[in-house]
Amino acid sequence: MTEPRHIPIQVPVLARVEGEGTLELRVHDGVIEDLRLRIFEPPRMFEKLLEGREYSEVPDMVARICGICPVAYQMSAVHAIESILGVEPGPWVRNMRRVFYCGEWIQSHSLHIHMLAAPDLLGYSSVVEMARKFSEEVRRGLRLQALGNDIIRLLGARSVHPVGARVGGFHHAPKPKQVNLLLEKLHAALPDAEDLLRWTASLELPSDDQDFICVALRHAREYPMNEGRLVSSHGLDIPADQFETRFAEQQVPHSTALHCLLDGSPYLVGPLARLNLNFDHLPDSIRTLVDNLGIGFPSRNMHHSVVARAIEIVFAIREAIRLLEAYREPQLAYVNTMPRAGTGVGCTEAPRGILWHRYELGAEGLVIRARIVPPTSQNQSRMEDDLRQSLQSFGLNQHEDALRHFGERVIRNYDPCISCATHFLDLRISRQGS
Repeated sequence: MTEPRHIPIQVPVLARVEGEGTLELRVHDGVIEDLRLRIFEPPRMFEKLLEGREYSEVPDMVARICGICPVAYQMSAVHAIESILGVEPGPWVRNMRRVFYCGEWIQSHSLHIHMLAAPDLLGYSSVVEMARKFSEEVRRGLRLQALGNDIIRLLGARSVHPVGARVGGFHHAPKPKQVNLLLEKLHAALPDAEDLLRWTASLELPSDDQDFICVALRHAREYPMNEGRLVSSHGLDIPADQFETRFAEQQVPHSTALHCLLDGSPYLVGPLARLNLNFDHLPDSIRTLVDNLGIGFPSRNMHHSVVARAIEIVFAIREAIRLLEAYREPQLAYVNTMPRAGTGVGCTEAPRGILWHRYELGAEGLVIRARIVPPTSQNQSRMEDDLRQSLQSFGLNQHEDALRHFGERVIRNYDPCISCATHFLDLRISRQGS
């Protein structure tokens, strides 16, 4: 006997919706037979929009892909294009790009922890409701997010869709007075960040041991942001320009988001994967702080992602302080570039995981072809695997509301963009058998 059930969920505030998602389950005798996370955001065609544009336009154009991680899109793009042009911007640009990235990690991770993860973990429907009891925690989160935006603004002229980055460096170098003011804020924020880390580790995080593949960049000497080889927890170790030899995107009928697989298998990117593969590259002071939390890394518990994000906030603040304390204003914040034909690859660590770009330029510097593989598509299959395992463990006989909330929580644990896209989840369950 088949008993299909459709549970409509009222959408109370459309302004918060970046997209829509549906989780479809088919259950037979208490076992999930089929699970589909349907993402039906319309295709945006950004790669096609880039064709025919000058290479110098690309950083500002790709920044519009995401309002939360525009820096990541700019950084992957400039690295790819500079590899074609044979440009080496030098240590000042390299350091400031790392500072730029610190800002994005701080603001994005803080947003995710406080606006998305914490209400789930503490049993609230929203951060507004949570703030009634945890007002200081929410204020702390907003202060950290504002700090991240201040860093992005220092180099990017504005915090949302920044326009300061260019191929070869930055359009302008900050004045030392601006840097000193920011350094004061960074030093003042460090206790907040360390308190946040201890707070996330003190939350009642579910035990959830899962077997999954982690993929991240790994640099020879430092915690990865802009550079490194692609490595995995299962032995992968290749340069970024060999990405397409092992990773393949595929279209699935139930989603407009592509699913990317490593040698045919789902994998995880993002802060937990990054930390699992690069914990030894954290400074000693942060490793000691983490060792005292009672949570070991590498971790196979996806719920430790919230702790991983807090660890990276502490790291990003310390890293920005380290780099800005050595700041010297250069005569020119970029190196000049000349168009050249060729194909180049860039891969950097967006807050949600590796972001891979490939561009082909013509002799006049116009984009012939572009390909962008965001973290979102790389985590899609892993999310479905996680949902399948987590819902089964949670108990499929639970009330539909409980299943829906639990499914949303699993999804939000991965990625703010997907979390927003599936924030109002329409859960459809078809139960069969006894």
